[in-house]
Amino acid sequence: MDGHPTSIEAAPTTAPATRQLAVHFTGSGTEYFRIWAVNVLLVLLTLGLYLPLAKARRLRYVHANTWVDGEALAFHGDPWRMFRGFLMLAVLAVAYLGAGEFAPAASAAVLLMLYAVWPALWRASMQYRLANTSWRGLRMGFEGSLHDAYLCFLPVYVPLTMSALLDGAMASHGPSTDPALNTGLWGLVSGLALSLTAPWTLTLAKRYQHGGYRIADQRLRIRLQARSVYFIGFKSAMLGFFASLVVMAAGFALGSLLGLALNHGAGLAGSSTYVSLMMVLLFGLFYGGVLTPYAATRLQNLTWSNTRSDGLRFESSLDGWALVHLTVRNWLLILLTAGLYRPSATMATLRLRLEAIGISVETEPDHWLAPKGVAHADAAGEAAGDFFGMDLGL
Repeated sequence: MDGHPTSIEAAPTTAPATRQLAVHFTGSGTEYFRIWAVNVLLVLLTLGLYLPLAKARRLRYVHANTWVDGEALAFHGDPWRMFRGFLMLAVLAVAYLGAGEFAPAASAAVLLMLYAVWPALWRASMQYRLANTSWRGLRMGFEGSLHDAYLCFLPVYVPLTMSALLDGAMASHGPSTDPALNTGLWGLVSGLALSLTAPWTLTLAKRYQHGGYRIADQRLRIRLQARSVYFIGFKSAMLGFFASLVVMAAGFALGSLLGLALNHGAGLAGSSTYVSLMMVLLFGLFYGGVLTPYAATRLQNLTWSNTRSDGLRFESSLDGWALVHLTVRNWLLILLTAGLYRPSATMATLRLRLEAIGISVETEPDHWLAPKGVAHADAAGEAAGDFFGMDLGL
């Protein structure tokens, strides 16, 4: 030995291996049509009371046909436990409609009551839905707090509450002596305030959702800036504005030609009805078939591509034009088949959106641990999920 310390070289560190989990959706329009037809029939025969059971059947089918890494999801929810939330919302809806018809002053109170309970119902919906969803025997969950659920809605609740409380008073105390003009001006101000705060609420809601999702011990987190959501809203608004000019010109031209053809050249005066009809159809087709899919594509890619946990990462590459093409095609086929194509349209849209999501894992799911005591039996808020389009978090 020469008396000098021996140097030991540190072993090179390697990044954990990443593996892709393939996502496939095998739902069939033909299969789902039978479920959909029976659900519609029983909902009509029971005057809507079958809705929770219909929803459970739909969720079981969608989950059983959503495959991740060769394993299907499973839904374990009890539809009878979903009646409480359904009946609560039904009672509030009937009370609001009845108050608006017979006691307009009371409708604001019912609406404020709905505002007060909605965030809690929304949170309960996610807790129930995720707690009753599993993959490879691993239960999912939602761990967002009730406090944060209410904070999500605060930006839009301010203009909504002011509108509910002051709508009647502003008609007689506005800047004009004409109550109708005051009501219109107040509606314009309220709508503008709601438009400006909606992207903020949407940002908070997506942070809350994706930051509360969990599968086994993998708690997700998301990095989402409000300016990114506002930018999507701004681009959508600009697209809608310029496209509206084109739609109005096209509606006027097509409606006039249709009127001239059907009225045997009686002149443009008799074409106003056809012009209005064409504008309604074209605006509906554009906003439902182009603008809404565009915004949905941008939002899905933004949120899921910024969501990850310690052991897995998500990436969304949904093609906006593919979704627009599919949506327009679905709308046309639904119209041509008097609504009978709707089940196939639903399955095709789900397939496109789900298979656009990529999942990569850095730790094998076999090593994930299932925490104890995470089940949520309260299904009171499950009915609220449909309002927010919460199916599978899309």
